Amino acid sequence: MITETVATWDQIRILLTDNAAPDVVEAFIDTLEPNELVRAVFRLTSDEQRQLLGAVSPDKAAELTAYLPDAHAADLIDDMPANEAAAIIEEMASDQRADVLGEMDTPESEAILEHLEDEDADEARQLISYPANTAGGLMMTEFAAYPMNATVREVVEDLTGREGDYTFLTVHYVYVVVKKRKLRGVLRLRDMVFANPDARIGEIAQPATTVETGATLGELSEFFDANDLAAVPVVNERGNICGIVRRRAVLEALADKAESDSLKSAGIVGGEELRSMPVMLRARRRLSWLSANIVLNVIAASVIALYQDTLSAVIALAVFLPIVSDMSGCSGNQAVAVSMRELTLGAIVPRDLWRVWWKEVSVGLINGLVLGGLLAGAAWAWKGSPLLGLVVGAALAINTVVAVSLGGTIPLALKRFGVDPAVASGPLLTTVTDMCGFFLVLSLASLALPLL
Repeated sequence: MITETVATWDQIRILLTDNAAPDVVEAFIDTLEPNELVRAVFRLTSDEQRQLLGAVSPDKAAELTAYLPDAHAADLIDDMPANEAAAIIEEMASDQRADVLGEMDTPESEAILEHLEDEDADEARQLISYPANTAGGLMMTEFAAYPMNATVREVVEDLTGREGDYTFLTVHYVYVVVKKRKLRGVLRLRDMVFANPDARIGEIAQPATTVETGATLGELSEFFDANDLAAVPVVNERGNICGIVRRRAVLEALADKAESDSLKSAGIVGGEELRSMPVMLRARRRLSWLSANIVLNVIAASVIALYQDTLSAVIALAVFLPIVSDMSGCSGNQAVAVSMRELTLGAIVPRDLWRVWWKEVSVGLINGLVLGGLLAGAAWAWKGSPLLGLVVGAALAINTVVAVSLGGTIPLALKRFGVDPAVASGPLLTTVTDMCGFFLVLSLASLALPLL
């Protein structure tokens, strides 16, 4: 008997252990608020999550996977028998289905697609073939399209009589086509309510604004910023409608990319980690970045060893070394963030490297002089030595220029050579700014040592 004092996720575990009937498990899940359900699912282990998906109906399992990252949902479904996995995949919206299948290796996804109807399988293969963050990769194929000579009455009757077929039709537009796919116009459902029921939809439709299948995430973001639309039809080179991209899907994709980039910059390989994942997998993903990073830090620290005599003579320098490296790193990371954002939007490409460099140098010179002046004043006030202030202030000013120059251009250079800038930009920037910062402080101090 389950009591209210038992945690939600433990109640789910009890139901799974007792092999409760699917309707019992679903009835309990339906009592949970969405945020409570999400927390409960993430408190389960991967094996328990997989068991949960198998313990409920395929449509409820598909609903649960919507709370999980696509890669994690793919891992869970991938390990299920192909026929059971296909039953869940079949209940998903076309865009979610393509996202989950796209995270799998081809043999595994094909094994699942073999259990779908030919039309659904071919459609999923087509969606998977588009790059992820493009209109083709984000679109869904559930939309309402009718021929030009259909009347308003016929369209309304068809829509209201086929509710089951439009489960995922969340956007209130009707698209007017010829020859089944050639897009000719669009109608808002609310406009049809006030139209003459006997009017032909081709006569009252408005021209449709469209995007092509290859439109990037940045271009889609700009499109929805400029147009007050809930969705936009996606057309191919022949003008045939292939699907629709919802504003919500673009916002979710932007958020997912930002989260993934943030995790990558923190050293989470693959840009994905959940605490319900196996411990060894999580440790291995983190160590692959940390191991490389420790080597880079040893290289940076080796600069200090070259100037240990100077550091021993002027021990106050030890206080300013981390300040110079940290402040320069902060400036560089700001430049990295701006370049990553502009790369996402398509505002810059690798060949803009020199333009980006000059723009960052301009900012770096101003900020370097201000920050260097502040640090010089602090050093002078603390030790009463204007020369010490000049050494650390000049080191910070120069290193700030170096840091923003590298921070702005490293992502473009990495992109040019096919390396993920979200993963590699941070470690490279940190290592170089630390080396330069240590070198500048200690080399300038060595030159001025007789006077310090």
